[in-house]
Amino acid sequence: MTIELKPGGLLIAIEGIDGAGKTTLARSLATTLEAAGARVVLSKEPTNGPWGTQLRQSAATGRLSADEEAELLIRDRHEHVDTLIAPALARGDIVILDRYFPSMVAYQGAAGLPLDDLLDRNAFAPRPDVLLLLDLPPPTGLARIRARGDAPNHFETQDNLERCRSIFA
Repeated sequence: MTIELKPGGLLIAIEGIDGAGKTTLARSLATTLEAAGARVVLSKEPTNGPWGTQLRQSAATGRLSADEEAELLIRDRHEHVDTLIAPALARGDIVILDRYFPSMVAYQGAAGLPLDDLLDRNAFAPRPDVLLLLDLPPPTGLARIRARGDAPNHFETQDNLERCRSIFA
């Protein structure tokens, strides 16, 4: 099989609430495309950079406000776009993202921040060529989180996941 991409690569974002299967799908898609000869860059947000690390640490403690989380997400995304996403797209690679700015809009929106403001703050980020939204009921997502041995964080409550799911829809 030959995969020919348009100049500028292809940006695929995989979205959905926690426990929807985003990471599993992203890895499987990357493996399949690489086996077919495509150059693939697989990444996630938040990243493992300084801003993303700080965000993940705060998710366990719930100590940041929605505004503070949004600011860290924007900083993380700027660095992600500048150092990984834009260069990979410029090379013509397929970039697969396990979460991207729609997750920020859903999760920070569920925390009460205005959706239009969140979208405006992400205007710098390249828009996905393909956006895959994985939808499932929040109780199923929570059961999957627990089944993999993870303790739900402050984002992973049924009420919050319901709000996020409605924003994604």
